[in-house]
Amino acid sequence: MNTATTDHDATLRTLTDILGEGGFTTSSFRGNLRLRPPTARLIEMLKALRDRCGFNLLSEVGGVDYLGYPGRSGTRFEVHYVLRNLATLEMVIVKAGVDDPDPTLPTATDLWPGANWMEREVFDMYGIRFEGHPDLRRILMPQEFAAYPLRKDYPLRGRGERHNFPRLTRGES
Repeated sequence: MNTATTDHDATLRTLTDILGEGGFTTSSFRGNLRLRPPTARLIEMLKALRDRCGFNLLSEVGGVDYLGYPGRSGTRFEVHYVLRNLATLEMVIVKAGVDDPDPTLPTATDLWPGANWMEREVFDMYGIRFEGHPDLRRILMPQEFAAYPLRKDYPLRGRGERHNFPRLTRGES
């Protein structure tokens, strides 16, 4: 049973007061509010959601590569931030678009220290850099790995990277 209250109107009024009319776009899916600020105002929106609207938990940072997605125009990549208000159980999703050749967003680690590893994972899998991140390095792939495996242009059979690393034999750990 979902006991979340969804007072999106109050959240939208607060964000409009801070970012101005037309300072962001909105949509809704299954009762969840989705917000798209301009990249330059991403951190300002995240901070307002945390400090003024009560979204005190950053539960997820993830990425999407829309390369070749039918009917889609706009940026190639999207990073989404899932925020929760623990008092009301309300959830909002903030989406920020970035594009090639140098996909970069500001880090959210100053607002939520827990963004550290989530941003590192997005960097490792998609190559999206988070400017100001305290330790932006690979977290899942070896440091020598030169590609980003969740990008749509990464070949299904790889580029031979898997064959350049020593394999463990039975009994080794």
